Amino acid sequence: MITRVWRGWTDKHNADAYETLLKTEIIPGIAAKAIPGCRGIELGRRELGAEVEFVTLMQFDSLDAVRDFAGTDYETAVVPPKARALLARFDAKSAHYEQRLKMRF
Repeated sequence: MITRVWRGWTDKHNADAYETLLKTEIIPGIAAKAIPGCRGIELGRRELGAEVEFVTLMQFDSLDAVRDFAGTDYETAVVPPKARALLARFDAKSAHYEQRLKMRF
């Protein structure tokens, strides 16, 4: 299992609009593509003074599945124009981790 980690930051006044965009358009759009080997996505949010940080964690079966989502240069962030308009800054590259343990309590 591969976890793709990406972060983006908004101004406080764009945070709710960005979260809504993720929940109503971007994430459902990814799900609708039914990419083989894409197992899900998690969204985190935290307040950082004047900024709000968002993190996405996407799970994939393999790096080949990540490439099916992101393309040959799979580390490059996939950030649609509507999202870019609301973000103050974002990671240009996503990090990929081989999952070694997953425990739920």
